[in-house]
Amino acid sequence: MSARHAIRQFHRWVSMAFTLTVIANFVALGLGKGAQPPAWITYAPLLPLALLLFTGLYMFALPYLDRRAERRVNRANREAPAAGA
Repeated sequence: MSARHAIRQFHRWVSMAFTLTVIANFVALGLGKGAQPPAWITYAPLLPLALLLFTGLYMFALPYLDRRAERRVNRANREAPAAGA
């Protein structure tokens, strides 16, 4: 498994954890009858959200990094001397 595939898979699983923590937050708010839920429920979505931010930015940048590497390889191939010369 490549690193890109692993990061994409990790992003998917963390997104499910984030969704569950947000749902738990709304349930706690709904069942609280006017009282504030515990702080750990309120702040629980922040860790998955931060992980989603970093993995999402990485996946967003991949096409641009691929194009840059491809241009570098093409430039190196054009500048290489001919084998028979």
